Amino acid sequence: MIRVGIIGGAGYTAGELCRILLNHPEAEIKFINSSSNAGNKITDVHEGLYGETDLVFTDQLPFDEVDVIFFCFGHGKSAEFLQAHDVSSRVKIIDLAQDFRLAAPGNDYVYGLPELDKAAIAGAQHVANPGCFATCIQLGLLPLAAHGLLSGDVSVNAITGSTGAGVKPGATTHFSWRNNNMSIYKAFNHQHVPEICQSLRALQPDFDGAIDFIPYRGDFARGIFATEVVRVDASADAGYFAGLYKEYYKDAAFTHYVDKAIDMKQVVNTNRALVHVDKFGDKLLVTATIDNLLKGASGQAVQNMNLMFGLDETSGLRLKPSAF
Repeated sequence: MIRVGIIGGAGYTAGELCRILLNHPEAEIKFINSSSNAGNKITDVHEGLYGETDLVFTDQLPFDEVDVIFFCFGHGKSAEFLQAHDVSSRVKIIDLAQDFRLAAPGNDYVYGLPELDKAAIAGAQHVANPGCFATCIQLGLLPLAAHGLLSGDVSVNAITGSTGAGVKPGATTHFSWRNNNMSIYKAFNHQHVPEICQSLRALQPDFDGAIDFIPYRGDFARGIFATEVVRVDASADAGYFAGLYKEYYKDAAFTHYVDKAIDMKQVVNTNRALVHVDKFGDKLLVTATIDNLLKGASGQAVQNMNLMFGLDETSGLRLKPSAF
């Protein structure tokens, strides 16, 4: 059994990790760290786990009892934690924050998007889990970059559920504001854009366009739906591009090309990603959808854990959508 520690255990991503790992056939949660909740039952915070566990939060960090730890901190706090604590080199780390996603001297974290570089993840000691928007947007563009077909700027619109803002209440997350409402935020300046560009240029080094990304807040709890517009050769038909996507994702465990229009309910509560393309003249319209807390966070983190420990990639992640 893989012995697991979760640090920063009170947020949405930690709750989803608990939900998955408590039912994972090859994993055992040894501790869930949360200083503010130490001594409280996990179910006092993650109430969807009633009947699943008697675990309690701890303020201790027994690294000697685990094989892997998941960082579920806010952005910037993972690096601070590692500076303040001595984590054995034996213990694998999967960071769900953005601290180590960008390549830099001395950064040995592998970018954890299996559809991009599964082999590197399998051999990694440290993995930086991708951002939720970044995952969805990249899955819509990777096949094009792999064939050198990205040119000019790429226009992206994507909408996310309120859980994407984290568990801490805020002015744009409480029900009376979010319900029956829609708004944009961080237009052209979202923090996930650099990691998207990094991945695309790893596949297509000559891509020098911008990702013109406009994120939307949706009036639902979970899920991401993205539309991406790319200029392409007007003479190529839609079937050509569909073929590229099918070939690129033919061995992907969770990402699937669909021949007809997709919708978000097909992926919510799963680690699945769906992609579809339509062609209009010299424009390719790509649609992609994921669950922001699963394929966009905790599900992908467990997928990466499975790869790092040589398990079936889908272990513990055979989740079904709630269609109604």
